[in-house]
Amino acid sequence: MWNNARLLNAVASLLVALAVLVFLFAGTQLLLRSPLFPLREVTVTGDLARTPRAAVERAAQGRIGGNFFAADLTQVRAGFEQLPWVRRVDVRRIWPDRLEVRLEEHRALARWGDAGLVNTFGERFSGDTEERLPFFFGPAGTETEVTRRYRAFASILAPLESALERVVLTPRYAWQLRLENGLALELGRDAAEVAVESRLARFVTAYPVTLGKLARRHEYVDLRYPNGFALRVPELKG
Repeated sequence: MWNNARLLNAVASLLVALAVLVFLFAGTQLLLRSPLFPLREVTVTGDLARTPRAAVERAAQGRIGGNFFAADLTQVRAGFEQLPWVRRVDVRRIWPDRLEVRLEEHRALARWGDAGLVNTFGERFSGDTEERLPFFFGPAGTETEVTRRYRAFASILAPLESALERVVLTPRYAWQLRLENGLALELGRDAAEVAVESRLARFVTAYPVTLGKLARRHEYVDLRYPNGFALRVPELKG
């Protein structure tokens, strides 16, 4: 062994590498525990309309500790992510003694089912608001799709001058809409040959020369027919 220069060189290199690792580990531990780099300030930024300052302070309590290098950014981020109206949290160190926390709030677009809200990205969250919002409902995991279709439906329905207040995707993946004027629209399921948006657009085009001329309140329209639609009005109920 001692006459093998290549082996001796390999052993020496290994020992040097181990020594460097031990030195780096010890230096890192000293740096993390050193009082020479105190964390003096935490700055929270962002356009916060729904998150009160007291809630922000509570989210930070007990999660920010150690010096500038030892502060656990993952733990800090997790604390702020628990705030109901916070969508995204970015945390970074600002030399020499500050943490910057940037918060992005949800922008509520609709209510979802019996509880919770949906933001403008189609993400469900647990915030609460007294604001008047449309109602969405659908199978679990369809929040993004319902949000996307809501925008498409609302654009098509704009000429009727009545806001879309309810979008339901049933367990069979059939679409049901309701407008602020009380009109319910049964769109049915998407089909390869006829998308529900096509049925809805056909109805909106026909509305001024059909239902728009009737001097009575419309209650329910079934658009699942290939070449027309069926109407229900309150006066004709049996």
